[in-house]
Amino acid sequence: MEMRKWLNIYFNFSKREYNGLLVMLALIGLIRAVPVVYNFFVKEEWDVRAENQAIHQLVLMKKKAAVKNGTALPEEQKLFHFDPNLIGADEWQLLGLSAKQAAVIVRYREKGGRYFKKEDLQKMYVISPEMYERLMPYIAIKETRQKDSRPYPEYSHPAKQKPALILLNTADTLQLMEIKGIGPAFARRIFNYRKRLGGFYKKEQLLEVYGLDSVKYTEIKDQLVLDNQALIRINLNTALFDDLKNHPYLKYKQANAIIQFRKQHGNYSNIADLKKVAILSAETIERLAPYISF
Repeated sequence: MEMRKWLNIYFNFSKREYNGLLVMLALIGLIRAVPVVYNFFVKEEWDVRAENQAIHQLVLMKKKAAVKNGTALPEEQKLFHFDPNLIGADEWQLLGLSAKQAAVIVRYREKGGRYFKKEDLQKMYVISPEMYERLMPYIAIKETRQKDSRPYPEYSHPAKQKPALILLNTADTLQLMEIKGIGPAFARRIFNYRKRLGGFYKKEQLLEVYGLDSVKYTEIKDQLVLDNQALIRINLNTALFDDLKNHPYLKYKQANAIIQFRKQHGNYSNIADLKKVAILSAETIERLAPYISF
């Protein structure tokens, strides 16, 4: 009651306004009390273990991304002084290389390759510029003894060693990566294009691979061997439309025209019959000839 008189003196509150103020204060008190009451009666279950696992997975993902970008090393990897002519695949992986990258370097040494100075390691395509900069201070190549006039076999020097010859039509992607100048991306492109094509009947067809220009072709052509016996040929008298439509040398309409001509005129006897298909140019037939049979 005293409060009401005080409010009337200073604010000139009516009875209705006073009652409204009381209701508003009661609602405010109730709203503030709800969370306290809820927490008292309802215990929130916090799965700390699940949250820690989620945080751990996030940290691992960040570390893997950093390693892939060449900006950091995972905890299980470390830098140490090493001689690239002596360490094995496990040590290379400790330094930050993947298992495939380490295998490439080890195979290079097994074939007689040798590093004579730090910069030789930079020439390996599996060593990125960022990785080389990180490893360079730790490279310690053992010097050749003065009394040895020929400390290493003549064939062991990279400049004198003949490159390994790769069978272009049967090599898998790992074998294609052994070609000097061919990395994982080009190896996959060559492999996938060869699969669509049915094999290469001449080396110049490599220029049809996406991104492989004349400079790259000149660099790798002498490291390749052709085997025309490995070509996959399509029998035009039994082939279905699906067998022809994905061939790089045929367009959709041309593949359909070959099938329709056979249905109307019977089986093909030779390449001359294929020339009767109006939609096929002489150039297309010439390029297609090594891949067809009758």
